[in-house]
Amino acid sequence: MSATIEPVRIGNVWCGTAQGPLTIIAGPCVIESRDLTLTIAERLKTTTSQLGLPLVFKASFDKANRTSAGAFRGVGMDEGLRVLETVGSEFSLPTVTDIHLPEQAAAVAEVCELLQIPAFLSRQTDLLLAAAATGKAINVKKGQFMAPGDMRYVLEKLRLAQAGGVLLCERGTFFGYGRLVNDMQALPTMRQLGAPVVFDATHSVQQPGGLQGATGGNRNMVGPLARAAVAVGVDGVFLETHPDPDKSPSDGPNMVPLENVHQLLTQLRAISELAQDW
Repeated sequence: MSATIEPVRIGNVWCGTAQGPLTIIAGPCVIESRDLTLTIAERLKTTTSQLGLPLVFKASFDKANRTSAGAFRGVGMDEGLRVLETVGSEFSLPTVTDIHLPEQAAAVAEVCELLQIPAFLSRQTDLLLAAAATGKAINVKKGQFMAPGDMRYVLEKLRLAQAGGVLLCERGTFFGYGRLVNDMQALPTMRQLGAPVVFDATHSVQQPGGLQGATGGNRNMVGPLARAAVAVGVDGVFLETHPDPDKSPSDGPNMVPLENVHQLLTQLRAISELAQDW
């Protein structure tokens, strides 16, 4: 028996509507500079417009869970939000960024249409309630340590606090040390909870701590996993991209080269259209 999905409005984008197009949440892992972020946003807007896919632009102002104390974290909240505000106004795109502390929620909600809860923080009640109090839509990444069915309690917290819509995001499960695996059964399991489900294709290929003080990964597996997830049935795909991933200060091994995004999204759109018929 299929659940009734509660669609989520993210600015001018809807995610989870019946027979609606696949929602794309994409952008660089971290804001490195204003110019680079705008370049990536422009390319993604062009690509998704050509393919008829709705886009929510993602970039982080702070990577608060870096492996090493010396790793680049970002440009900070004030500068990061200014950049995201520019992206939203110049390209008419809804934006999303992570929050790590309850006190960040209100300020981020003034700029972004979607607030993201990192996987490691997905059970932090105070953070969830602060995000819900903004009235904005929330994208919660399933903790790598959580069973997919246990996301019902996260969803319950947010709905009771009257969040402006909830997306549940799958990004892999810990399998021993330094390894994530994807159980595709998690996708229909979480959709049975009645919320749109997003598949995080790039963080799913992470190898946590695999680079001796930094997170490794295998970007060659992003396409196969994303295609599999869309075939199983999801409402959106999350991916990070960069013009030169090997030079990115965060999550480079996992990111899709910007020049390859059009081909990947073309494939995902085709599979999504077939999967809706199924």
